[in-house]
Amino acid sequence: MNERRARLTEGPVGRHLIDMTVPVLFGITTLMGQSLIDTWFVGQVGDRELAAYGFGFPIIMIVMSVAIGLGAGTSSVVARAIGAENHRRARRLSTDSLILSFIVTAIIAAIGVLTIEPLFRLLGAPEDMLPMIRTFMTILYSGVPFMVVGMVGMASMRATGDTRLPSMLMVLAAVLNVILDPILIFGVGPVPAMGLNGAATAALIARGAIFFGTLYLMRHRFDMVSFSRPDWKELIDSCKDVLHVGIPAAGTNVIVPMGATIVTAMIARYGPEAVAGFGVASRIESLMLVIYYAMSSTIGPFVGQNLAAGRERRILTALWLCTLFCLGSGVAIAAFLALMSGFLPSLFSDSEEVTSVTRLFLWVVPISYGTYGMVMVMNAAFNGLGKPMPGVWISVSRILVLYVPLAILGAALFGIVGIFVAYAIANIVTGFGAYIWARSTARRICAHSEAATASAS
Repeated sequence: MNERRARLTEGPVGRHLIDMTVPVLFGITTLMGQSLIDTWFVGQVGDRELAAYGFGFPIIMIVMSVAIGLGAGTSSVVARAIGAENHRRARRLSTDSLILSFIVTAIIAAIGVLTIEPLFRLLGAPEDMLPMIRTFMTILYSGVPFMVVGMVGMASMRATGDTRLPSMLMVLAAVLNVILDPILIFGVGPVPAMGLNGAATAALIARGAIFFGTLYLMRHRFDMVSFSRPDWKELIDSCKDVLHVGIPAAGTNVIVPMGATIVTAMIARYGPEAVAGFGVASRIESLMLVIYYAMSSTIGPFVGQNLAAGRERRILTALWLCTLFCLGSGVAIAAFLALMSGFLPSLFSDSEEVTSVTRLFLWVVPISYGTYGMVMVMNAAFNGLGKPMPGVWISVSRILVLYVPLAILGAALFGIVGIFVAYAIANIVTGFGAYIWARSTARRICAHSEAATASAS
């Protein structure tokens, strides 16, 4: 293996964070923009298709959360192996994580296909929409293993400190998806119009491209994957290490779309148009939060390498810089969405019922986006520290202790606006709580390390 220096343990902290985050930001922004374009294309087909798309969104986000969790576990252990200059171990971990992720997500996809109709009935989907949802979701589920293995592989690449090549993969896949969307949705020449199923098929092809591109780069550019037969004991040890962080991290991320699924079921009581409006708002939100997704994907490798190298003070500096950025950018995002709330919803639907729900969401929820960013970054930092459980408790508190109960109360008292206010309150409370917890944990690790160094000397 080409030995890779622990590049994140030296040099200005802020510069490393910027250099790593910008390529990821560009890649994820492209993917989120592609998701918005998908939504726009589906909206041109009809509001029923848009509503079906809205019902499916939180379910796919749950599956994505499993991928994010496995990626977080992989990134954490690979980054620490690189920080400790154990390059053979880093290669073994990255290879075994791909095997693990394929097995896990293939099982999840199979279960998903078998439970489509009862699940979406539970979510409140109208009976006459179920055939449409079944075909759409079956196509999406079939691409899940390819998507997840690609995401886990890109997490291994980022663990080295290189975020440019995995980001390039995301951009190319998003561009391919956007090119295929109008061809498959509306039909061109001999290609028949597939409607909603065309959007799913375009996503399937793009995810396959990420899968093969990731394997190629990991093998030929990073030398971080091996096709030799694994030693079973080492494979099991690798899986344990990845899952030590990966299971709690997946749980942390699954909680978020689970809460969205519950809330979608609540909003379904107001009709399919309300679900469609909430789905549009969720996609706009995803694009606005892209900077925090990018930061959370880079803070883990930074923390992991510096922890293994014994440079814990750099972790405290990184947490503080990230917090300042989240709060400042959150204010700017909220102001932008408030100004654009009359225009953005109309891009996706002509229905007043749909656009009014989206507009209401954009006035209320974005005031809490900065603190939501703090939650994401601090949870990722805990994963980098190899201590994933605080992130689980933070997310459980945010969704199950605060958001869902407050949403039930808010809906009873104020209708749909009460659901959105509950979301904002949950973000603000847990954002500051997450920062306080992460800072105290990092300080405790620093104090322990300094005490051990003084004792040894």
